[in-house]
Parts: sequence; structure tokens; C-alpha cells
Amino acid sequence: MYSGIDLHSNNSVVAVIDDGDRVVAQKRLPNDTGKITGFLARWQDELAGVVVESTYNWYWLVDGLQDAGLHVHLANTAAIKQYEGLKHSGDETDAQHLAHLLRLGILPTGTILPREHRVVRDLARKRMQLVQSCTTHVLAVENIMARQFGGRMTSNQIKRLTDDTIDSLPLAADVGLAIKANVAVIATLQSQIELLEKRLQERVKPRPQYALLTTVPGIGQTLATVIALETGPIDRFAEVGNFASYARCVDSVHTSNRKKKGEGNVKNGNKYLAWAFVEAANFARRFCPEAKRFHERKKAKTNNIVATKALAHKLARACYHILKEGKPFDVTRCFA
Repeated sequence: MYSGIDLHSNNSVVAVIDDGDRVVAQKRLPNDTGKITGFLARWQDELAGVVVESTYNWYWLVDGLQDAGLHVHLANTAAIKQYEGLKHSGDETDAQHLAHLLRLGILPTGTILPREHRVVRDLARKRMQLVQSCTTHVLAVENIMARQFGGRMTSNQIKRLTDDTIDSLPLAADVGLAIKANVAVIATLQSQIELLEKRLQERVKPRPQYALLTTVPGIGQTLATVIALETGPIDRFAEVGNFASYARCVDSVHTSNRKKKGEGNVKNGNKYLAWAFVEAANFARRFCPEAKRFHERKKAKTNNIVATKALAHKLARACYHILKEGKPFDVTRCFA
């Protein structure tokens, strides 16, 4: 038996098929672990596996199914394409199709990281969200100052602003109130960011992968934390090219007869790793002579953006070998 679950925000369609693709059972159930596992309990000993869509809210369902002793697969929905000539499709056929792909052994799957790893990874993502929000408020104050005085105030100066300092500026009362609102939010976000960073250091710093990643030029505490958590077990990537692709460090081009016919899904991969390696490239070309020379050679042939992306690709490949072999960064090997 094979089961597919079409997961939605408040309900799920569960389908069970046999090895002849016949639908044995099918039902729409509320998003309740007990009800879904109870429905599948009848065939538990016969089920070869249960497929769950990789949607935004899959954690609770996958964890609950695994706790119930079921063999769970996480479907990579971006890699699944149904036949476009179908006259009718719906939640029921979607659930059956997932089970059908599992039965054929051609189901594209994603990695189910342990829940204890996911919670720390999501904490790092929360930190990034707060940093982005803080930057938005800093830029808002910069824009107000530019409009009012025609000059620029740095982000560090903005973060040091107090109500008294704002009151001393020759500003209209309403403008001053707007700046105070931004500054208050910035202070709150900064305190929360520091709290999260402290917890992340406690969770990630003892890991051997963290120490290895910090040997790479351009990768400090924050980037090492992001790369270690977003990468997960390096063994899930068969080759270095798979990891570089996952980090969005390779081109996505469709060609025919040596001519470009279009681009593929350039956003397919991990956006957090993509950001981390570009940031690492920008730091590396400033502080590592070998990285700077590599960047300058690429820049002379293309442009700054392509050169930075090429350097990010280099660093991504280096990180793969570092984590795979358990050896620190070797600048000669990387930029030979």
C-alpha cells in the first residue's frame, strides 16, 4: 500500500492506493494528527510509505506521522509536474498522484531534517527577519534626515539617537515624533537580535562544522551559523555540484543546438545559502588577497556582479569539501 497526503492550511486529503494503482481509501480530514494517523492505522503494517507535500506547514504532520511509526517521504513539489492534458484535477487526484509516484519509485523528495535541527535553523531565520526589519526602520530615518537637512546620517548614528537628541534638532513636532517611533522600534529589534544571537552561539558554536567554516575567508560567526544550519548533513549532497546548485551559485540555462533558449528556475535552491555566500564573497575580496585577485580577473572579463557570484561559487565549493573532509580551508587549493 502507498499513501499520499495533499496538505492544506486547515485540512488534508489522504489517499491510499494498492500496488495496482487502485484507490483503496480516500478522505478529507481536518489537520489533526490523531485523526490522520487513525485513518491510516488500518493499513499501517502494509504501507510502504506516506508522502507529504513540502508546503509551508508540513512540520507538524511529518513529525506526527513519524511518531506513529510510519515511513514518511517529503515530496519536492517544485520537481513534480503532472500531465497538463488532464481534463479534471483536484485535491483527491493530487493525493493519488503522490502515492502513484512513490509506488513507481520516481518521487522527487526533499530532506527531512531532525526537528531539533529545524528549531535552531528557524531561530537563525528569525534573526535574519528581525535584521531586515531593523534595516527598514534605519533607512526610514535616513530618508527623513535627508529630506529635512539634505545630508546623510549613518546607521550607527541613528542607532545612538535618543528622545533628547531628537528634540534638540530643528524639526517640526510631527517629524520628530515619526523619528522617535522608528528609533524605538530599532532599539527593541536590536535587543531581540542580540538575544537570538546569544542563543545561536550557544547552540551552534560547539559544533565542529562551525569551527571549520570560520576558517574560510569572509565567513565569520553569523555566516558560519547560517551556512552550517542551512546545509544540514553534508552527506545529503552526492556531489559538490549538487551543493553549489542548492546554494544558487550556478547558472540555470536551457540550450538547444548550442543556442540559449531560455532560463530555468533560477530561484530553485536555498535563498539563505545564496545570500550567505554572496556576503562571504564581498568580505573575502576585501580581506583575502587571493580572493581579490580572482575577483579582479573575473571582473575584467565580465562585470562586478558576475565576478562576485563566481567568487561565491568558489567559496561554496570550498565549504562543501571542508565539511565533507573535515579539514580547514586551504587557500592554495581553492584559488589554484
